[in-house]
Amino acid sequence: MDIHDTGSLRIEIIGIPGLPEVEPGDDVARMIVDAAARSGAGIMDRDVIVVAHKIISKAEGRLVRASDVVPSEFARNLARSLGKAPEEVEVILRESRAIVRYRRGILITENRSGLVMANSGVDRSNVRGDYILLLPVDPDASARAMRDRIGELTGKEVSVVISDTMGRPIREGHVDVAVGISGIAPFRDYRGRVDGFGRELRVTNIAQVDEIASAAELVMGKVRRVPVAIVRGYEYERSEEGSSGLVLPEDRDMFR
Repeated sequence: MDIHDTGSLRIEIIGIPGLPEVEPGDDVARMIVDAAARSGAGIMDRDVIVVAHKIISKAEGRLVRASDVVPSEFARNLARSLGKAPEEVEVILRESRAIVRYRRGILITENRSGLVMANSGVDRSNVRGDYILLLPVDPDASARAMRDRIGELTGKEVSVVISDTMGRPIREGHVDVAVGISGIAPFRDYRGRVDGFGRELRVTNIAQVDEIASAAELVMGKVRRVPVAIVRGYEYERSEEGSSGLVLPEDRDMFR
């Protein structure tokens, strides 16, 4: 039996409010530790710290001023068909490996990290002025740096999940998923085990870090200005694997 057979049946999801607006170069880990202390939650060993990618991207300077972007002719033509700003489309294309689909004003791309998502993760919501926000260059590296810094500041061993919002090809609505992780295994794998009736499980491989990101969004929200949550009491396997295994290979993608 593993920790998921014997672990706690109760977990906490604690939103951490009170972070100031993040600027390039800010020490976001210290902001999180200080805000967690002010909230009374603090940081504990084996906490999973879920961080909205936007504050990571802002701290890493992943911002482009739209007025500085010169769109290509291709970007202008594509923008007209999508009803988007050509400067934004140009930035999306620069962050993409490939265009997967586009229609009805939606542009689905494979971004530089291999994630298939709308607009390569490029976003203008909750961003000041004329700026366009990009995903971190290497979300796993950002998660590792955040984890190491929190450990340095607190002496606690935590895991970090960097989250972003994605649509789904066969379901309405959006969910938050993990785009970068450190210190936690991406999956909870039941394959080869037996269910309660003795049947062998052959395909069940739960993307637990996506479930954690989605659960954390319930307290973080999109307009609450709560970009960080702590998931506490969840039993998980420690891992340095990173998030690359979550990316579905193209030869197994039934929707491309």
